[in-house]
Amino acid sequence: MKKTSTSLASARGPVDHEVRNQIIAAATEHFSRYGYEKTTVSDLAKVIGFSKAYIYKFFESKQAVGEVICGNCLGEIEAEVRAAVDQADRPPEKLRRLFKAIVESSMRLFFQDRKLYEIAISAATERWQVTLAHEERIQAMLRDILQEGRQSGDFERKTPLDETMMAIYLVMRPYLNPLILQHSFDYAEEAPAQLSSLVLRSLSP
Repeated sequence: MKKTSTSLASARGPVDHEVRNQIIAAATEHFSRYGYEKTTVSDLAKVIGFSKAYIYKFFESKQAVGEVICGNCLGEIEAEVRAAVDQADRPPEKLRRLFKAIVESSMRLFFQDRKLYEIAISAATERWQVTLAHEERIQAMLRDILQEGRQSGDFERKTPLDETMMAIYLVMRPYLNPLILQHSFDYAEEAPAQLSSLVLRSLSP
């Protein structure tokens, strides 16, 4: 996320991180009510009671605010996925849990608030850095499971690791990318089990 310096122009008011949190909280509520695309920085300034210039001391644009909100949502998804994976002992079950947790957490967080979902759509369409970083962390999680499975003998070792990882990631992508996710809703219940089973068969040594 790009941002400008967070130094205050005066000693009045709360400290920097409290102001940033206040802006994010107000922006989240405003976006959820009126939508991301229809909201301007001027709108946020009026709601919060700050000047637009003051908001720009903490965020260089509306997108910068949106990236923080989007990053918070993606962070929740990653935390839930990691917790689900860590509950399994063996790589095949970790992979199953990875699929299941990604679908369930993405569906819940992306669709619990249709207005906030607009931020996810903008982030995916414009390839915000926060979404690219999220994809990289999910890929790293998947790579770790594959490496562990190869070491334990559960997964084949002939195919290059990164090639295998990316192929599986592309299978999962419809449930990670909000642009595609909205068209995958009808298959959300059965998809994790069916897709992970198919992938695991392909990974058999």
